[in-house]
Amino acid sequence: MWTLCGAKRAIIVAGCLAMAYLQLSTSPATIEFARAHGGSGLHVGILGAIPTLTLFMQFLAGALVNHLSYRKWVWLGVSIVQRLAFVPLAIGAWLYPDLPGMVWVWGLLAATAVNQSLTHFGNPLWMSWMGDYLPHQGLSEFWGTRHRWQQWTAAGILAISALVIFKSGLDPMTSFSVLIMAGSVLGVADVLLFLRIEEPPVQRAPSPKLIEVLRAPFQHPVYRSFISFTCFWHLASMVGAPFISLYMLEHLGLSLFSVLLLWSCSWAGGAIFATGMGRLAERFGQRPVLVLCTAFKPLNMIGLLLSPQDPTIAFAILVPTFVIDAVLNAGINIGSNGFMLKHTPSQNRAMFVAAGTALAGTIGGITAIVAGLALQYLDGWSITIYGQTFVGFHVLFGISLALRFMGVHLARALKEPKSTRTRDVLRMTMLEPALARFNRRPVTAASAPMPVLVTRANSASESEILRLDLLLRQPSELPVRRAA
Repeated sequence: MWTLCGAKRAIIVAGCLAMAYLQLSTSPATIEFARAHGGSGLHVGILGAIPTLTLFMQFLAGALVNHLSYRKWVWLGVSIVQRLAFVPLAIGAWLYPDLPGMVWVWGLLAATAVNQSLTHFGNPLWMSWMGDYLPHQGLSEFWGTRHRWQQWTAAGILAISALVIFKSGLDPMTSFSVLIMAGSVLGVADVLLFLRIEEPPVQRAPSPKLIEVLRAPFQHPVYRSFISFTCFWHLASMVGAPFISLYMLEHLGLSLFSVLLLWSCSWAGGAIFATGMGRLAERFGQRPVLVLCTAFKPLNMIGLLLSPQDPTIAFAILVPTFVIDAVLNAGINIGSNGFMLKHTPSQNRAMFVAAGTALAGTIGGITAIVAGLALQYLDGWSITIYGQTFVGFHVLFGISLALRFMGVHLARALKEPKSTRTRDVLRMTMLEPALARFNRRPVTAASAPMPVLVTRANSASESEILRLDLLLRQPSELPVRRAA
């Protein structure tokens, strides 16, 4: 077995391989494959809903863990089958290209359902394993480093995929098959890396009764606030998120190459700041990171709503928009995972992980299907305002925008007793470093504000002098105010 340092490196490498598999199996090329064979907005909505709609499988895994002594071999077996779920479809589409297009559309939906069901069944097993194995001290920073390399991997894989598809001239059927086969090889390699990582024994729940196991996460006051937040956030996101690639391909007129390149830029931007997000979460807590990232997430929908039907201009607008959005996604991902791993008891941890994602995923999945039906109903509808044409996509993005603004309130309601208040995080990371740099400037005869400041301080009350003293301190000297 590897040492802890070696295991951490293996976990990062495995995370990169898993991200490569995910990007190759769910890239915009998959949506292009569905569109080329007659897939409609409803099919795309179902395709986007399946990853979250099948999250109920996590409850099954959470219940199973309490009857196991070790979860490693169950996870390995389930994960290998999951990584190979698309292979029959990829081979069949290549061998039998003359079959009716809807056969492949429904085959894609079925393979996605199998793939995602097994993915979510394995997630609580893996998360509880990592929560028991990895030290909690420095966990958020480690997760940020892992996320950074995953983002770079995603950017590289999508860029390579875009070049291959654009330069090779492969038809959608063949390119889909090539990407799926390559992804399956990388995905299996990811799973095999965990053969040499140690697994602590499962710490079962005190009461093995299913109703008690299921009810425990919702009775935990701190974790219950996290469940409420994730449920609403999935609702707000899934109104518009599944249709972003389809919108860029159909309405904005971007080519598949441009869409893949756009997502690559997005992942690269997130990779640059992922480690910093992990350090923020480690220093100040998960709550302020989630609040700050949620507050700026509406920017993505605003960029999509304002993009014109000019591929060149739209691409120029969406690149910085998607880069910022990827940074925010990194923060939400790191904050959510840190919250689940740090604020769950060792007993019944798998069920806590399942409750934190499965219920929210079910709500998000249903939302995506309803949104897909609405998009199909609005097909052909449009309205022009000040020269800008709005269609069904814009209706969904507008609703998602409003809901995302509302999600900030639930993020602020998260309960994390030892976290720093969000306003204090902003003060210590932005305002006070700026003031410190200002105060380190050399004093010259032209520096007029300084005598005024000293004069005011000399005539101020004792409390005002103390406030000015705190304001001019270095960030490291300031006391961290914890939330009640």
